Amino acid sequence: MIWAVVGITGATMAFEDEIQASLNSHIMRVDASTTRRLTPDELVARLQSVGDFGRASAVTMASDPSAAARIRFAGSEGGSRPSSVYVDPYDGHLLGSPRGEDFFATVRKLHRWLLLPGDGNGIGRKITGSAAICLIVMLISGLVLRWPHRARSVKMWLKPNLGLRGRGLHRSLHAVIGTWVLPVYLVMTLTGLWYSFEWYKAGANWLLARPATATAAMQPKPPRGAAADGKADTRPNPGNDKRASDPNGEVKALAFDRVWTAFLEQEGGQYAKALLTMPAGAGTAVRVRSWPQDSSLESVRDEFRIDAVTGRMISSDRYADKTFGERILASVLDIHRGAILGWPGKLAFMLAATMMPLFTVTGLLLYLSRRRHRRLARQPVGHLVPGE
Repeated sequence: MIWAVVGITGATMAFEDEIQASLNSHIMRVDASTTRRLTPDELVARLQSVGDFGRASAVTMASDPSAAARIRFAGSEGGSRPSSVYVDPYDGHLLGSPRGEDFFATVRKLHRWLLLPGDGNGIGRKITGSAAICLIVMLISGLVLRWPHRARSVKMWLKPNLGLRGRGLHRSLHAVIGTWVLPVYLVMTLTGLWYSFEWYKAGANWLLARPATATAAMQPKPPRGAAADGKADTRPNPGNDKRASDPNGEVKALAFDRVWTAFLEQEGGQYAKALLTMPAGAGTAVRVRSWPQDSSLESVRDEFRIDAVTGRMISSDRYADKTFGERILASVLDIHRGAILGWPGKLAFMLAATMMPLFTVTGLLLYLSRRRHRRLARQPVGHLVPGE
């Protein structure tokens, strides 16, 4: 059952970006202008002047003059405020909140954590990871058990016998469907374990990344909404008033603009979009992810950490500088959903995920049928022939 849930939710998210773009095309685009575009802090200030949206936690800026800017907010009590909105980059007026965002957020939590308490820090993460390990065992053992006498026959491997009925048909469909989807399921599960177990991620980094990179990748990160001491940040925080102390002890509000200026000095116009994310805890390092104009993959991006108080560049992680193994690690999500192969790969992975319930049902039917046959076989012969 867990496999069926994970498969259906994964298939639902396969073309999430395309669906979101279609649903929200009316608020994601604006008329291009020669007017100066507002800075991130100016956009946040204009937005906060028309309503209480809470603290801005992230801003997405694009180099395309006809693309709207997107502002995300820290979570609100009871979800009373929108998670994000699109704004006009020229005058900051509100364009609207994206449709489908909350739906896909719920589907994602169901896919990763089964909607169990604790989200990524709860038991749901370990349950889905354990289910993935069990699926790997099932796939390999199933392949061994169905190894045909004519192993080189394509027909034996890939063509179901639709002339059968009952248990024979279920067995044929189960075996052949399992063969069709086995490579895809192995890729899905092996990459999915990356998000379930820290020991698995550490092993992959040790195997594929340079030592310094692997050490940096495994540095613990504070949970969302938690301060550096591990306690929730319960201070009043209207608007974007996230504060930190500078070296002189003076308390200053963290700002996007210092980070944005430092990023532009580093990158210039060599970016398609950039996502600036405020630190979750009490730190001052803002993460900036930058995607180039010639790539549609989520994994092909540069990442910077910039001090929001001083504008100092703390670290720079460029995709072009990664080794082959590190690029594989950076592409785990794109590999997991088949996007690494373009839209045909995403379609193939979506169809394979959609087949998971059928694969589960046929396996259950075979199990029940096997139990019934064993039970009948243990009965005396006279009980099988009524009237004798």
